[in-house]
Amino acid sequence: MGPLQHTVKSPVVFEGVGLHSGKPARVVIHPASAEHGIWFRRTDIAGADPMVPALWDAVEQTQLCTRLVNAAGVSVSTVEHLMAALAGCGVHNALIDIDGPEVPILDGSAVPFVRGIMARGLRRLAAPVRAIRILAPVCVERDGASAMLDPSDTLRIDFHIDFADAAIGRQSKSLVMNNGTFARELSDSRTFCSQSDVEAMQASGLALGGAPGENAVVFDGERVASPGGLRHADEPVRHKMLDALGDLALAGAPVIGHYTGNRAGHALTNALLRKLFATPGAFEMIVCDDAATDRLPGAGLHWSEIPQVA
Repeated sequence: MGPLQHTVKSPVVFEGVGLHSGKPARVVIHPASAEHGIWFRRTDIAGADPMVPALWDAVEQTQLCTRLVNAAGVSVSTVEHLMAALAGCGVHNALIDIDGPEVPILDGSAVPFVRGIMARGLRRLAAPVRAIRILAPVCVERDGASAMLDPSDTLRIDFHIDFADAAIGRQSKSLVMNNGTFARELSDSRTFCSQSDVEAMQASGLALGGAPGENAVVFDGERVASPGGLRHADEPVRHKMLDALGDLALAGAPVIGHYTGNRAGHALTNALLRKLFATPGAFEMIVCDDAATDRLPGAGLHWSEIPQVA
């Protein structure tokens, strides 16, 4: 049959609080059957449909995180780090139980999810791996930011950021996302913000999940305000690439193409997917052969390459 889809071998459990809501939540990634896809199930919801699809057309436009909402109005927010981990580990199918409105932020990166998933291991399923191959350029622009997908034989992510905080400034990075690249290069990069952002969000009732610096890198002008400093000199742009992979994973299948983000965020990447699927001839669904599968983000990932963080 060729390369096969994967799910987790057994349930994987994570517990923590949401960065924006401050509410505790328990997440359990369950194995799922072939062609199931990725779904969230709100176990704390009664009297409404608790099933929320991890798909681009269920995204509600937000700036601070990616929030999924079903037809009944049931939502799950801050899904991007978990989605990036699933894509980066090569998990195609999973049922994710969550007993609150927001995925726990944990340490602000995706590496706790990656380590949890890979510690359990993956199970092959009796269905071929399918992917979305980009055939023609698609681009969206908004307020001086842009996101683009171009044809490529593998997923490549280029990202450029420019922030007023001198400790961040301008950063650029380009990576081909196969052979364990996501886990090795991006998975431990944490979300970040400025000290003024923290104060503004807390004043408006957001960013409540823990003391600043515990689950995000906080910058204050030329200073890194978080204890312990940075995990990478260019950790901010690496985290933006992590977010982009997580948001692209909401396409419903791995994307084979070249993504370029210029000051892009969650909303712009989602707008890019919406334009992609509305543009005739811009993509095709393919059944992956061995060569194509070997170039997907989860291919070639080894436990020894996953960063160990405190």
